[in-house]
Amino acid sequence: MKLGIKKMIFSAIAIAVNIVLGTFVSFLSIPLLFLDTIGTIFVSASFGMKYGILVGVCTNLVMGITAGPTAIPFALVNVAVAVVVALMAKKGFSITKAVITGLILSAVCPLIGTPIRLTLFGGFTGSGTDILIMAFRAAGQRIFAATFLSTIAGNFVDKIVSCVIVALLIKKLPATITGEALGDNE
Repeated sequence: MKLGIKKMIFSAIAIAVNIVLGTFVSFLSIPLLFLDTIGTIFVSASFGMKYGILVGVCTNLVMGITAGPTAIPFALVNVAVAVVVALMAKKGFSITKAVITGLILSAVCPLIGTPIRLTLFGGFTGSGTDILIMAFRAAGQRIFAATFLSTIAGNFVDKIVSCVIVALLIKKLPATITGEALGDNE
């Protein structure tokens, strides 16, 4: 199978994984967990930035149609995930790199997502994180601080867990699947 076709197939699967896991976790309203970027993280770590960005943007566009338009603006967050992961995974994606990447993402994603959340949705999107926002607001925090702190908390857990899951998955999969044997992590 040609390398480009393999990448496209894995990208399509990754989009489906993002949507299925993201929808499932959203349906359960689990605070601090989203799991909607695992596919983006996997593709970015395995095939590089442009495929990761493609997966991230397509995920949010499809979720905008299937789950509601609130998902579409957050494509910018998924692009940031792809960029950070691809840069961190240039020479492999170990557990240590996964934890560091998750920590970086737990700051970067809220820096991009908080203004989107506030500007378009007043801070509330119907996710499990809304509970934390309400708690911070009840404790006297302003809406920006409440939203930012809540999304950092959610991303801290979600991005580290997601990155570690991907690192473990890459470690278990044959190198011919993840692109490592091909030196394919752009």
